[in-house]
Amino acid sequence: MAVARMRSIVLDCPDPKRLADFYSALLGWEITSVEDDWVTVTDGNPGRLCFQLAPDHRPPVWPSADRPQQFHIDVTVDDLDEAEAATVALGAVKHPHQPGEKDGFRVFLDPAGHPFCLCVD
Repeated sequence: MAVARMRSIVLDCPDPKRLADFYSALLGWEITSVEDDWVTVTDGNPGRLCFQLAPDHRPPVWPSADRPQQFHIDVTVDDLDEAEAATVALGAVKHPHQPGEKDGFRVFLDPAGHPFCLCVD
């Protein structure tokens, strides 16, 4: 028996609305709540992504250990090249370190500098 159920993944960032707009467009999820310091996106199912204002946010520096990523989001896409072009057009930056291109994933940084991966199954 589970002790808990997933409620939210919360990302600290300097501009919650901007980051919510990015992930809303990337995932096709709806922005369901906007406050000055907190914005939520969801697909209507349990679990959601939330973006919390952190004025002193310092993005991780990956793969360095100085400010490690601690965790990242993986999303599934059908075509890496098409998804890369669309993701960069939304405001992501392709990370210079690409350890998994031959394994079917590419690493990007969202507009606040959090690493995430586009993956094909």
